[in-house]
Amino acid sequence: MRRNHRNAITAGALAVALAATASGADPEAWAAPTFESLGLYYNRGAAPEGCRVHYRPAGGEWREGYPLAYDERERQYRGSLVGLTPDTEYAIRLEAGGDRVEFQARTRSETFPIGRTTYLDGGTTDQPLVIREGGTADGWHLIAPAPGKRSVSDVFNLADYNVVVEADYVILRGLELKNAAIHGVLIRGGVQHVVVEDCHITGWGRAGGARVWGVLTGSDSAVYAENDAGSLVIQRNLIEYPRGGANDWESGHPSGPQGVTLIDSRGGNVIRYNTIRSTEDHGYNDGIGGASNYSFKGSPNRDSDIYGNIVSHCWDDAIESEGANMNVRIWSNYIHHTFVHVATAATSMGPLYVFRNVFGESRVSHRDPSGGMMIKTGMNYLNIGGERVSTGLGYRFIFHNTALQPKGALDVFSSHELHNAVSRNNIFYARGRTYPSDRGAPPNDFQNDLTGGYLGGGIVQSMFLPSEGLEWFLAPAMNRIQWGRVEFVRGGRTIAITDPLVQVKNPATDAGVRLPGFNDEFTGAAPDIGAFETGLPPPRFGREAAPRFTRPPWESYD
Repeated sequence: MRRNHRNAITAGALAVALAATASGADPEAWAAPTFESLGLYYNRGAAPEGCRVHYRPAGGEWREGYPLAYDERERQYRGSLVGLTPDTEYAIRLEAGGDRVEFQARTRSETFPIGRTTYLDGGTTDQPLVIREGGTADGWHLIAPAPGKRSVSDVFNLADYNVVVEADYVILRGLELKNAAIHGVLIRGGVQHVVVEDCHITGWGRAGGARVWGVLTGSDSAVYAENDAGSLVIQRNLIEYPRGGANDWESGHPSGPQGVTLIDSRGGNVIRYNTIRSTEDHGYNDGIGGASNYSFKGSPNRDSDIYGNIVSHCWDDAIESEGANMNVRIWSNYIHHTFVHVATAATSMGPLYVFRNVFGESRVSHRDPSGGMMIKTGMNYLNIGGERVSTGLGYRFIFHNTALQPKGALDVFSSHELHNAVSRNNIFYARGRTYPSDRGAPPNDFQNDLTGGYLGGGIVQSMFLPSEGLEWFLAPAMNRIQWGRVEFVRGGRTIAITDPLVQVKNPATDAGVRLPGFNDEFTGAAPDIGAFETGLPPPRFGREAAPRFTRPPWESYD
């Protein structure tokens, strides 16, 4: 098994392999679980036909997964199984070059066993809460309002943070956090296994503004995790209305508050079913983001899921997933009022999966509604051990996303250099550029997307059924301009019309290609293109869409 010069990456991979060995798995093949996904790793040389994946829950039928991607640098196949059931044992079979390996893996349980509970008094306190005592994997430390009480932390800008977490295995549940001078929740560096759920965080941070104005602060966040924190679960929170606001692009690169920030995370994070919103004048830099972008770590780094969120009012990226992006999955998010919908610069390791998201309105500034891009790409080169190393070789898989028009993004991809990107079954109507220019090997693979742009806005809108909710099911037919002089017979008369508007069969219906593991449950002759499959329940977004959602204390009690 050959390893390369990236010592930090090698150490991370070996740590996972050792954990797999300790649990009885084959050290050459293992899985890293979240609630609904498994990141797969298989150390071996490349096989001509690639690496096939099959899996099944205990006692179930074998199903095909999407093939693993090969990383020649690590001599490793990597990929993900998605749409799994929490707390469920799966059998996994990998086949490559005539070799077969089978092993077991279990998804994470959504139930956290409680070992100790600290109840907070009802009412309002102006004192920050510092949590120095944690729990264990078998008994977490829960901090929550006393039963039947509403607990509010309003530090009135006199304390930097509402809550500081300095211990592992901690759950913050149902808290109302207001007016922190910097961050609502600060998770200290290296801390692992923290849950922030059902909280309302508002009014945090310093005044924002452009760096070119001399404002050197930035990234004040509702939840901020310092370097090397990981295995975080941030779910069902309402994050809204920071005190300051980011500048827009008319005064340089945006800088300002963020909803969630992870700094060079250790990975294993789940950010789901949050509602992150504000106003344009109190907008975010990024809704979900972090650092370091052009690195082999970054945010959320590896083995992480971001799904079911509503993210809006961002002047740069709604979701920034940049760095290693090793088995990171971003799906079923509704992204609106932003410049970039999903930022992926760089994806140094991969694979990154971006699927079944809805991309709404995009704009450059308060005054310029022309729009940014759906997916930001990019790469650079680092000097590691005296060797020039690319940060742009990880795979990106971009499946079944829906871009809304009018007022959507101008371009699908940014104009940066891009390699190893694979797109399928996306509705990518846009007025500007669809795919970036070819920059040489390794190549990209763009197929079976709906693209185009001229007269796109209102006509593209006609391909979706009207809905009062955040649903975009396909209409049976849509409008289209039939270019040229067209003759019609009406009432026995022949009438010639130039460039008439006609109704045509919806080109997205039953027009998708099969992607094992990503669109198995389609109805009709083939999968539909886009985020919504006719005949199946719609994706759901935001905190109230979370399974088994109940009102937290700050919404239930005075």
